[in-house]
Amino acid sequence: MNMNKSVMAAALMALGMAATSGTLLADNHGEQAKVEMEKCSGIVKAGMNECGANGHACAGQAKEDNTAGEWIKMPKGTCEKITGGVVLSEDKKAM
Repeated sequence: MNMNKSVMAAALMALGMAATSGTLLADNHGEQAKVEMEKCSGIVKAGMNECGANGHACAGQAKEDNTAGEWIKMPKGTCEKITGGVVLSEDKKAM
């Protein structure tokens, strides 16, 4: 794996961990603000998905990298910046 892919994989894992921990960030005035999250599909590595999709019901069961419908939660606005990332609306079920 080249360095860019390693860095991207590490960043995605960190974002995923932050998403599941209910991360709070400080604003410019030092006050805590909850980060708005969104579902991001099409960028998940095998075994790194967050919830059921594509015929399975549990996190960590994505069989292949970058499968449509497999998703992770990311800070709002991040998904659309990643090649292949597709934002899933909260009311739309993963395919």
